[in-house]
Amino acid sequence: MVYHMDMARKEVLVQLDDELVERLDRLAARLGVSRSHLLRRGALAVLEAEGIKRADRELIAAYGRLPQDPLIVAAAGRLAAETVPEW
Repeated sequence: MVYHMDMARKEVLVQLDDELVERLDRLAARLGVSRSHLLRRGALAVLEAEGIKRADRELIAAYGRLPQDPLIVAAAGRLAAETVPEW
């Protein structure tokens, strides 16, 4: 997901302990970005990770409803073995 900087923003109060704020500030300074930028990136990372986790659950559930055909799996394995480059 790409975060566009020209999107409308809403200020949100977040409570963080002093150590976390200090760590964020050090990282922000090292990267040359603001603390807010890091927190936005963090929020997006959490949302993306949750989306990936949800997609994984849906994929597992789909295979539970319709398992892979063993013949297709075997054929794919043979094809992969034949196409492995020689190093």
